[in-house]
Amino acid sequence: MAESQSPPYRLLTYNIQVGLHTRDYGHMVSGAWRHLWPSKDQHSNLERIAEMLSGFDFVAIQEADAGSLRTRSRNQIEFLARAAGFDHCGFIVTRDLHPVARHCHGWMSRAAPIEQQAHSLPSRIPGRAAMRLRYGEELGGLTILAAHLSLGGEDRRKQLRYIAGMAGAGERVVMLGDLNSGNEFLRHHPDLHEKGLRPVPDAPKTYPSWRPRRALDQVLLGPGLQARRVAALPIHLSDHMPLAVDVEVLDRPHR
Repeated sequence: MAESQSPPYRLLTYNIQVGLHTRDYGHMVSGAWRHLWPSKDQHSNLERIAEMLSGFDFVAIQEADAGSLRTRSRNQIEFLARAAGFDHCGFIVTRDLHPVARHCHGWMSRAAPIEQQAHSLPSRIPGRAAMRLRYGEELGGLTILAAHLSLGGEDRRKQLRYIAGMAGAGERVVMLGDLNSGNEFLRHHPDLHEKGLRPVPDAPKTYPSWRPRRALDQVLLGPGLQARRVAALPIHLSDHMPLAVDVEVLDRPHR
C-alpha cells in the first residue's frame, strides 16, 4: 500500500434544494410554492449550511439559485462562500427562468484553481451540467469533477461517459455530486472503469434526509487517491444530507 504524502483534504458535496428545509414528502408537496416565492426560513437555513461548510477545503453545491425572485436576488453560491469564509467560488446556471428562478450549481474552495471549466451535459431535458476544476499542490494537485446528473438511466449513462472524458491522463481525479446513481450503476459504467474512477465503497445513504434510503450523492476516486473517511452528515436542512469525504493523495497511483 502506498503511503500518504500529505494530510487528507476535506471535500463535501451537498444538494441544498435552494436552501429549503423539508421534513417529509408531505412537506415537499405543501411547500412547493417555496420554489417560486421567497420563504422566511430560507436565509436562516443558508446561514446554518454555511456554518457547516466552513470546516472543508472544497465544497460542491447542487440545486442552488444564482439570484432571482425566489431568493430575493441573492446568489446562493456567493453568499455561502462568503459566509463560510471561502476565498474562491464559481457557478454555472443550468436553467434560467428569469425573473422567478435561476437554477445553478457551484463550488467553493480555500485554494484557487489553476484551471476551471463548465460543461453542459447531454440530456433529453436540458439543464444538467458538470464543472472541471484543476488545482495545484495547495489542494493536492487534484482535478475535481463536480456534477448533478439526470434521473433517467440512459441520460446518466451518456452524462457519465461525457464526464469520464473530462478526466485527463495521469491526473488525480475526484468526481463528486448528486449523481442520482447507486454504487452498482457507477461501478459497472465502462468509461468510468476505463479511467480508474471507482465509487467509494459502502457510500452512505443520503436521500431523503429525514429517512435516508438511497445513496444518490456519490464520490468517485481515481488512481493515486484513497478515501479515509466517508460520512453522510446528520444535518436536515434540505431533502438530501451532505456527503463528506477525507481524501488522501498517495505517493504513487494504485488500482
